[in-house]
Amino acid sequence: MNIAFFLLPKQDVVCLPHDATLRQTLERMEYHRYTAVPIINEEGVYTGTVTEGDLLWYMKSRHDLTFESANKVKLSEVPLRINNKTVNIDATMDDLISLTKIQNFVPVVDDRNHFIGIVRRSEIIDYCQKGLSQRI
Repeated sequence: MNIAFFLLPKQDVVCLPHDATLRQTLERMEYHRYTAVPIINEEGVYTGTVTEGDLLWYMKSRHDLTFESANKVKLSEVPLRINNKTVNIDATMDDLISLTKIQNFVPVVDDRNHFIGIVRRSEIIDYCQKGLSQRI
């Protein structure tokens, strides 16, 4: 099956620019109630995923950090603990299934490595459930 069927396109995905501040990151994640958000550079290339855990561990190590001073800290200063793997748009369902075991979503890139969207874990689980239901 073509994974494009499951793709949530870039324009519908909440992303962060790689030069966002810590405060912008916190506010965007809180507003949308997401625990993980893709990071995109100025060329449109996926550079990673920031998680709530990344932010919490960073803030725990910075005793001088306040919410007001968080606008001076760049997201690029926050170490990302998890390396979410990407797939190309022509990836197989097996590729997606293996990655969604350990990722909430799978970033999808084109042939030039530009971010084009995500496939959510829930979409893959629904697909697998329908396949199992049809076998019974």
